Amino acid sequence: MPLTLRGAATGFYAERMLSRFLIGGVAAVWAISLVPGVAAAAPPPEPVPPPPGPAAPNLNGFKPVTPSTYASKDGTFYMFQAPGGLTCIMRRNEGEYGCSGPMPGAPEGSNVVVGQQVGAPAFNTLNGPKYVGEMPGAVQTLPAGSRITYRNITCGTDGTMTACVNSFDQSGFVVSPAGSFIVNESNPLLDRPKDRNPYFN
Repeated sequence: MPLTLRGAATGFYAERMLSRFLIGGVAAVWAISLVPGVAAAAPPPEPVPPPPGPAAPNLNGFKPVTPSTYASKDGTFYMFQAPGGLTCIMRRNEGEYGCSGPMPGAPEGSNVVVGQQVGAPAFNTLNGPKYVGEMPGAVQTLPAGSRITYRNITCGTDGTMTACVNSFDQSGFVVSPAGSFIVNESNPLLDRPKDRNPYFN
């Protein structure tokens, strides 16, 4: 009788061990089978953002001029000459601003750059100067190291470089012998300081 009981106990424990082994093996196979699914469900890596474009020059250090000194066409325009043969304007009614003339390094030989109160400016190519026909007479030169401001737009020159910057969305343009380019050309409203509402200055 003791041998019979011992044999039964041995068989019982052997069955339990076999059951545990089988359950563990099935669980391991099931876990392994999930790995490809987990890998497939993982989101693809985010694309690397493009490098930021050229920054806007700081015109705040330039000496401000009185805008009315450069008024033209019954005060609806502010117009000035800038280095390199540029003629630049600010339209008071429409909010347009821009320059016309030689623009070294501008795309496709552009000779005009124009912006508005919202959004980045753009280069363009015209057969002739854009603003010369709108000038009723001689246009004053904006002195080196000075700036003129109307609403959100500030234009200034250091005597070589000429730039206009829109404080609303930090866009603008630069024209210089070293090259001409748009500032914050792509979606400038996203390039704001942290916690800064792009619709308020």
